[in-house]
Amino acid sequence: MSDMLVPLYNLPARSPYNNDSVTIRRALAPEKQVVIDWVKEKFNQRWADECEVAFSRQPVSCFIAIEEGKMIGFACYESTCRNFFGPTGVDELARGKGVGTELLLECMEAMYAEGYAYAIIGGAGPKEFYEKTIGAIEIPGSKPGIYKGML
Repeated sequence: MSDMLVPLYNLPARSPYNNDSVTIRRALAPEKQVVIDWVKEKFNQRWADECEVAFSRQPVSCFIAIEEGKMIGFACYESTCRNFFGPTGVDELARGKGVGTELLLECMEAMYAEGYAYAIIGGAGPKEFYEKTIGAIEIPGSKPGIYKGML
């Protein structure tokens, strides 16, 4: 998959998230192991490793989605490289509620607030979602990008 470039200064205006049962917020340091274990269980070890790096930053560069006291999604930035978004994922049972979109927008807005004009989505998929939601464009020649030769 190719990388994508996002102009953070052109992010769409947001309306309030309309799901009273879901809370989207920045993860807290004492939640580190719970979040990492959830990411490993629901997705994979590599994403859990990247998520762990997000907890080493101050502020933590991982946002989580919570419903009824349980984690249902996460999104990180600046885990593998500076200015990179990802990994991100939503529990299969919670998809279709706009959780992924909200997590994405929280991260993009946080990156813009930290002084970035652009964000990079490494190995982006699904491309159409990122194009439509935040105006991301594919970066030519970026496949396999930073993940080339990974063990």
